[in-house]
Amino acid sequence: MAGDLGKRLFTVGVITDTHLNQGEDDCNSPFAVNSLANARMRHVVRELNGWDLAFVINVGDLIHPVPAVPVLYEQAAARFHEQVRDLRHPLYLTPGNHDIGDKPNDWAPAAGICDAFVALWKKQFGAHYQSFNHAGMHFVIVNAQIINSGLASEEKQRLWLEADLAANRGNRIFAFCHYPPYFSRPDEEENYDNIGEPGRSWLLDQLEANGVEAMFIGHVHNFWYNRYASTDLYMLPSTSFVRQDYSEMYRVRPEADAEAGRNDKPKLGYFLVHVYEAGHLVDVVRTYGKTVTPGALEPVLVDRIAPVHPRNNPHGGFGFDMRQNWMEVVEIPPTGGLDEFDRKEVRNDYPLMALWEMGVRKLRVPLRDLLVEDVRERMRTLTRHGHEFTLFTFGAPSERDLALIQGNQDTFSAWEIGMNWDKLDTIIGGIGEAARQIDLPVYLSRLRSIGELRAEAGHYYHVINQGFLAEDRDQMQDLLTREELQGAVDGFVFRLTADRAPWEAIHEASSVARDFGVRASVHLRMCWSNPAEAWEDDDWVAARLPEAMLAVAACNNVSVYADTFIDNDRGYFVRNGVLDRLNNPRPAFHVVRYLNGLLSGFRKINSGDVVEVAGARAVSIRADGRPLVLLLPREGREFISLKGDDVATLFGSDGFAGEQLVNLEAGTTERGVIEKIGSDYRIRLSGASGPVMLTP
Repeated sequence: MAGDLGKRLFTVGVITDTHLNQGEDDCNSPFAVNSLANARMRHVVRELNGWDLAFVINVGDLIHPVPAVPVLYEQAAARFHEQVRDLRHPLYLTPGNHDIGDKPNDWAPAAGICDAFVALWKKQFGAHYQSFNHAGMHFVIVNAQIINSGLASEEKQRLWLEADLAANRGNRIFAFCHYPPYFSRPDEEENYDNIGEPGRSWLLDQLEANGVEAMFIGHVHNFWYNRYASTDLYMLPSTSFVRQDYSEMYRVRPEADAEAGRNDKPKLGYFLVHVYEAGHLVDVVRTYGKTVTPGALEPVLVDRIAPVHPRNNPHGGFGFDMRQNWMEVVEIPPTGGLDEFDRKEVRNDYPLMALWEMGVRKLRVPLRDLLVEDVRERMRTLTRHGHEFTLFTFGAPSERDLALIQGNQDTFSAWEIGMNWDKLDTIIGGIGEAARQIDLPVYLSRLRSIGELRAEAGHYYHVINQGFLAEDRDQMQDLLTREELQGAVDGFVFRLTADRAPWEAIHEASSVARDFGVRASVHLRMCWSNPAEAWEDDDWVAARLPEAMLAVAACNNVSVYADTFIDNDRGYFVRNGVLDRLNNPRPAFHVVRYLNGLLSGFRKINSGDVVEVAGARAVSIRADGRPLVLLLPREGREFISLKGDDVATLFGSDGFAGEQLVNLEAGTTERGVIEKIGSDYRIRLSGASGPVMLTP
């Protein structure tokens, strides 16, 4: 598990692929979205000015016109300098292929790097490779395009970089370059978007030999994360447009206004890199393609709840059941745009990016994720980022599976084993023996019988349901007294059906587990019992998840897994998750993100009360002794009314004390929303239609 990062020292803004045009409305690209690049950059500059940053680094493709068209190139460079004059932070620049020429290859559609293009970059932007120090750390900017070029400047950069890194070995080093060394595997085939051999191995060897902490990369206009040796490799989203060839990663076609994926606005953004005493964290800032026109007034700064990374989340009991392949490898076909002679293999890392954004630590994964070598090694890597994995399997494991679990215990924090109750006597011995050989908490679950399914749904549906209910105490007690399971059971899996409110059901599971001296793993169902009934209600999801999150934060012996992370838009039990099938956020994504961020500011959370008030359901907790109240408004409400007795129940005898309203879908905060009317109170929702929190 990841260790303590210590104190945050400073933050760096990292942007890439700004692709500024030669004029505000003058663009030499055939794609309409490219004409927005200047206005989108202007928004980013203003947003960066609102952050407390040590400096900003642009990782390449500053401008769109290439150096082979020098007149447009110089005009675009002028537009870039005009914009960054307004940036209040120091700015460092990395050359990209649009800025200095493509890497050497025979199939590139653009002119390759040459001495003349290097000279043009130096004239407009300065050094094409450099390093500097800040706060005792070393920052290195590499010209990736020149690698493998055979130019004299390649040899100069090679000698300089080797000496520079060696001189700073033992210090913390951060590197920046435009092209990624690789996407999925260090030995993958060369394509238009990665660095070829022998330069790739040389660069990776330099990272490894000198203990570079992280490298930040542009060019691909999408998010990816890899770890090579001890170096974190981050590929950034663009501020201007998305590379549409990578839209092949998704199971649905892009939205109608997304220009075949090039204008997939939720995937635009930049990084804030928070540097700590003992590591760093990346905060992804989505811009959603926002624009600012020339001369527009400076925006009014809006306070928002700061998100929390999984590694820093102190209340990480809520997670997701990763039913779909959340690190799927896809072959991108040759499109005739940039690659034409082979497919390229990439992994979809947008699910991972969303988990980091939401601060979600706990993930429930099937045996399949353990069987695939690349996946299990990646899970081990992700434990460094605070993720905790619960493995789920069925029945007594085979010798092969047990050996695999034993060999990868360091990756997992728990193991759930499902059982067929009718076959219990034939499998219980094998389960107990396997559990005692594993140094992991083991939770037992059970399949629901046909009779139980009929009783719960009112009909019999040919479906599989698992998990104990609170009323199954006798069955759980029986398992705990079985000789075959002595020393083997650490908890039980509970089923939280869609007709149950999360607060009450999670507290019931906590109480049962406490009575038995074990823990509870609660599976939060996000659909109803009829497999033919689609349940695609974003408001319902956005209300159900925060109530579950407060309950698990208040119960110290429970974990909760929502069973839908990405939409299930086909097959059985169609339902919405927190991401759609383009892996873009739904409203509940923001609710989870901002609620985790809000709760991370408190150390101790205790349970409170639930009150049905006029126009809303209200759930209270005590955070470091102070009241926090979640309000789940009913549709169409502009105000929530609280009677004096409700206030006393939710907030305690002191009542209100200058509470602020937190809009959990927007992350915004506002005070002065509470009006006293006689002995009652009226709370203005300020346009919020989803969950809100009242906080001190």
